[in-house]
Amino acid sequence: MDAQTPLALAAPRASFPAASIIPGLALATGCAGSAYALRHLPGLASFSPMILAIVVGMAFHNLVGTPARAKAGVTFAMRRLLRVAIILLGLQLTAFQVIEVGGRGVGIIAATLVATFAATVWMGRLLGVERRLAQLIAAGTSICGASAVIATNTVVRAPDEDVAYAVACVTVFGSVAMLLYPLLPGLLQLDPHAFGLWSGASIHEIAQVVAAAFQDGQSAGESATVAKLTRVMLLAPMVIALGAMAARAARRSDAGPHGSTARPPMPWFVLGFVAMVGINSVISIPTEARLWIVALTTFLLSVALAAMGLETDINKLAARGFRPALLGALAFLFIAGFSLALIKLIG
Repeated sequence: MDAQTPLALAAPRASFPAASIIPGLALATGCAGSAYALRHLPGLASFSPMILAIVVGMAFHNLVGTPARAKAGVTFAMRRLLRVAIILLGLQLTAFQVIEVGGRGVGIIAATLVATFAATVWMGRLLGVERRLAQLIAAGTSICGASAVIATNTVVRAPDEDVAYAVACVTVFGSVAMLLYPLLPGLLQLDPHAFGLWSGASIHEIAQVVAAAFQDGQSAGESATVAKLTRVMLLAPMVIALGAMAARAARRSDAGPHGSTARPPMPWFVLGFVAMVGINSVISIPTEARLWIVALTTFLLSVALAAMGLETDINKLAARGFRPALLGALAFLFIAGFSLALIKLIG
């Protein structure tokens, strides 16, 4: 897929006749279903189905080939289903969770997120990593892994190979954190609450946070989960801010003699995410319904990532080289060290 294809994510109006989207949507859904099945294999249960879905999609595209008639459905999954899933993600969060973390905890989480994003983009510039790929790695590391990568790409509009590379980075280094963190509470003299806050503020994916933190006990696990969900809540202002910066940069470019008239989109769907957080804060959703919403949200995100995999060329991915992976490693070390320092100082 060429570098312009992600612009499809930004099109404000597009027609998707039902018959034309069925083949691609069915293919992406099948890849997502295969990802869920793979989690039953030994050693794969700890991986999010979203991560496995993009791997399955990439394998199909590069080994078999994505049919041309699947294009419309794959684009529909990457655009429409993705946005619906991010809106539904808001129903997993409440304003009360932020209150539970406390002022210091929220300050640590927010400062870590902003510092990690800025430092990762800056290090990417020093390493010569393309700006959009650096931003995707920064978002995945600082906010919430694969979900943040694909949400951020609605305004960054990087090639699908960059999305796949960023998802791979957060998967690898998040998995390293998941295995390493449980060995460190005693060495670092962290009580269960502090360890939970550190895990929630610095590990990439929600599943990885839960797997790591609960190994130090129920208290640590609960603290980590609430801290991580608070961090996820910051996805909305971060994506909106990136969209505003991209729009401002486009206006400056348009002012020049050779400026393009193409303008990055404002991610209005993120306001739907915020609205769902508000609804979930004032209305008590039954436990059974909540479980179904969580499952549906994860599945829709998995279908969207499978669709991205179905558009990702491994040869183009390999052409990105080693430096983005090094950036992912440095970003992981930064977020772990920075958040730990704040917890020690003010937590």
